[in-house]
Amino acid sequence: MIVAANFKTNKTRGQTRDYMDEVNTFIRSENIQSEVMVFPPLTALDSFGQGAVVGAQNAYYVENGAFTGEVGTEQLKEFGIKTVLIGHSERRHVLGESQEEIAKKFNYFQSLNYTIVYCIGEKLETREAGEEALMAYIETQLVGIDLEYKNLVIAYEPVWAIGTGLVPSKEDIENIHAELRVKTSKPLLYGGSVKVSNMEEIVSVNNVDGVLVGGASLYADSFCKMIKIAEEVK
Repeated sequence: MIVAANFKTNKTRGQTRDYMDEVNTFIRSENIQSEVMVFPPLTALDSFGQGAVVGAQNAYYVENGAFTGEVGTEQLKEFGIKTVLIGHSERRHVLGESQEEIAKKFNYFQSLNYTIVYCIGEKLETREAGEEALMAYIETQLVGIDLEYKNLVIAYEPVWAIGTGLVPSKEDIENIHAELRVKTSKPLLYGGSVKVSNMEEIVSVNNVDGVLVGGASLYADSFCKMIKIAEEVK
């Protein structure tokens, strides 16, 4: 089971260190065997000791160079980071990353053996158009992506469920994950309004190998409770 936290544009460096101290202490004291990942903002990246894997929410497909505002592998290497989030819906729909650009990132970080948490998901109008339209849309987000890359984790996050409190039915999650399982043997996470109250139900669904948590992961106590639930369910 994988339990991942995406802070997005939240938390300072000091707040992140306090959070990581609490989460890592919990992981060690409870002998947690599930894989825990935390994606802080780029300004808070650091080496936090034994416990959760720390990853970058975004990075450019270079080691370094003249790319104002971007972060390359040289900066990630300083903190021993070898995990990156690619394709998140906010990168796609808010910041305008094309599938071509996303595939370039994927291929670059694949060549360096990074663990890639690759995000896919549909908007509400696509969901309402039916399962066939939904899967056709998901296919466009898989173009140029090696679905059997050894260090791949796929996170399915319906865009309409992120931060809204809305969650697909258990049957809907099971159906889309079953469709994805046909395409890849790699771990499949669910993301979108995951919280302590629905964690057990979500991670109990067939072909759900964990979760990618947004807002609810900002509180270390809540995140630790979700880790514990995942550990018990697995």
